[in-house]
Amino acid sequence: MENKNLMFGMRSTGRLHLGHYEGVLKNMTALQPKYDCFIEVADWHSITTSLDTKDMKNIIFEMVCDWLAAGIDPKKSTIFVQSCLREHAELHILLSMLTPVSWLERVPTYKEQIQQLDLGENTSYGFLGYPILQAVDIALYKAAHVPVGRDQLPHLEITREILRKFNNYFNSPVFVEPQAVLTEMPMLLGTDNRKMSKSYGNSIYLGETAEETSKKVLQMITDPNRIKKSDPGNPDICNVYSYHKIYSGQAVLDRVKDECPKASIGCVECKKILAANLNEKLAAHREKREQYVKNPGLIEDIINDGNKRASLVASATLSDVNAKMGLKYFAK
Repeated sequence: MENKNLMFGMRSTGRLHLGHYEGVLKNMTALQPKYDCFIEVADWHSITTSLDTKDMKNIIFEMVCDWLAAGIDPKKSTIFVQSCLREHAELHILLSMLTPVSWLERVPTYKEQIQQLDLGENTSYGFLGYPILQAVDIALYKAAHVPVGRDQLPHLEITREILRKFNNYFNSPVFVEPQAVLTEMPMLLGTDNRKMSKSYGNSIYLGETAEETSKKVLQMITDPNRIKKSDPGNPDICNVYSYHKIYSGQAVLDRVKDECPKASIGCVECKKILAANLNEKLAAHREKREQYVKNPGLIEDIINDGNKRASLVASATLSDVNAKMGLKYFAK
């Protein structure tokens, strides 16, 4: 029988923004009817670079509300929280015993993130072992499919190598080598033309009001060469125009493309049009989201149910692993 298990995890590092919506949630909603989806709140992953967990419960609550509002259906997908399943920790220990340190150090983003985050000597074992925990997330659910962008293929390959080594060493196909489900992940820049990130304070969040969104849109950086309204602009290098491509219709695109270079339309007017269209597109999400926010008991029930469903699969896989490794013979 065809394996349709698909695994996807998202770190619980903060509120979800437009970048998450366009690059992740839309894809997951589209994949949901085609696969048996396991969707993980990766809270252990989130503390590999920061131990600040004081608002973790609320972050997870808000994240799941956004997932549901975007169309993730808990009746079709298993939504669970990583730290609630001890199987993840146990398998992480076992797979760490057979993963060479050199494999972990060659992960493309490892040294890059050490520099970007200025970790230096504070680099933890957990940060180094991040790819092992990632492999565990996939392996426990025998996921044959993992949605990734092309830039994430090296991360998936190390998972494949780890699981392949286990299967070969113990001469048993316990684990499924996952295949990439390549997805389009458009890069939405923040309001200041940098990568959208909470640390930059340039994000447009899904949980904001229409008024808050409009205010941020009006602060967006446009064509840096257009200083005055009378200066001609270039839509092709303007971040506002890149948003228009997603949230405005063809008529707006044609108008801006024609009038901006002639300075017939000012940046403020252009931003107001974008704000109106963006808010219109987000209206349905906000309405659904608010319904979930007002019903925390429902969110808790969905997570608890997902944890139980995920645990049934994870514990069966882990039992198989221990049997193949000759462990837990005396466990009751």
